[in-house]
Amino acid sequence: MAVFGQNPVLPGVARSLQPTLSPTPVSDAKLKVFAQALALIEEQYAEPKKTKDLIYGAIQGTLGTLDPHSSFMTPEEFRELQIETKGQFSGIGIEIALKDHVLTVVSPIEGTPAYQAGMKPGDQIVKINGNPTKNITLMEAVKMIRGPKGSKVTLTINREDFQQPKDFVITREIIPIRSVKARILDDGIGYVRVTNFQDKTDHDLQAYLKKMKQRLVPFKGLILDLRNDPGGLLEQAVRVSDEFLESGLIVYTEGRNRNQSMRFYARSGQEGKVATIPMVVLINEGSASASEIVAGALKDQKRALIVGTKSFGKGSVQTIIPLEDGSALRLTTALYFTPSGVTINEKGINPDVVVEDKPLVSGKPLQKLRDELLSQHMRREGLTDKPWNQPITAEELDKDPQLKRAVELLRNWPPQKLAQQPAPQP
Repeated sequence: MAVFGQNPVLPGVARSLQPTLSPTPVSDAKLKVFAQALALIEEQYAEPKKTKDLIYGAIQGTLGTLDPHSSFMTPEEFRELQIETKGQFSGIGIEIALKDHVLTVVSPIEGTPAYQAGMKPGDQIVKINGNPTKNITLMEAVKMIRGPKGSKVTLTINREDFQQPKDFVITREIIPIRSVKARILDDGIGYVRVTNFQDKTDHDLQAYLKKMKQRLVPFKGLILDLRNDPGGLLEQAVRVSDEFLESGLIVYTEGRNRNQSMRFYARSGQEGKVATIPMVVLINEGSASASEIVAGALKDQKRALIVGTKSFGKGSVQTIIPLEDGSALRLTTALYFTPSGVTINEKGINPDVVVEDKPLVSGKPLQKLRDELLSQHMRREGLTDKPWNQPITAEELDKDPQLKRAVELLRNWPPQKLAQQPAPQP
């Protein structure tokens, strides 16, 4: 999975960066054929080539024989990734993945050029600047889409309701990402939207929750909106989940090596948590990786009711491993599992209450309604463009059937589905 700015953000869920490793050396015998081929290219190829470029190409080719989420980053790309995870990057703001070998949009990030251009989860990118994307790798797509601020990129999109592919011309920008946004309702219900999981997402979430506890007396319920949240840092997914759980398993990973098999638990006895307030989590097909960890943990621990549509299903862990020259590997090292032992990879999280994103008014497609009301901030982005303490109106709820259903559930709490025993601990 990748997000376009400069570089993919995190394919699936990425751990914190690992230090440069010293793996078991490969024997000279195993490298003999490669060394022979490299020497022949250097000596006899029609045009001179830099040895570093040849080696980088060989590494990229090797990773290309693995899964579509493992990739190689040059030193420049690696530096850009480190900047990006801190919350700002240059690009169009779109998360993509190779789904069934097709370059597919996971989610446009709210407020970015891709979002404003009308890109949607599930869109298939069939051309980039007129070049077909068949058999393209994720990193190749990144290099074609990214570019300097103010430049344009043309994505040719195939969508289910398009009679033929359409071109989207998008201008690249510097994109500061505010990952947590919030609003309230008059009747003691809070609404928090997490757009992606980056550095300090948990701190921003804590700040809003503290304000809500002071403003909403009594604090009757909370809606956590993870729709179109493409994921991010595993550490942040764990910390966000921890805010809502008194104790118990959040997620665990299993990999080939023992150090890739890890368990993450909620911290017991921590003050300030919002661990008992009735809670609904919103997800859709654009919710992926880190957002699926949070939804899966809160669902399995019977902490929250999950509402919406099935999530994307991205459950592999990519570890970023720096190399000696400043380049890095993005290597799939494990799969992650929810507390009940369910793997999300290629399956997704199923909601407890299915609510399609369909219009409630005017008989028009919801996306068209939202486009018409963009200037009035009536789209999801508009919900959180207003001051956090400005209550959400009934008119706004009517434009968002999934959010409206979440509010109804909290106003009639508790639903029968949560009256169950705690999730098993594998």
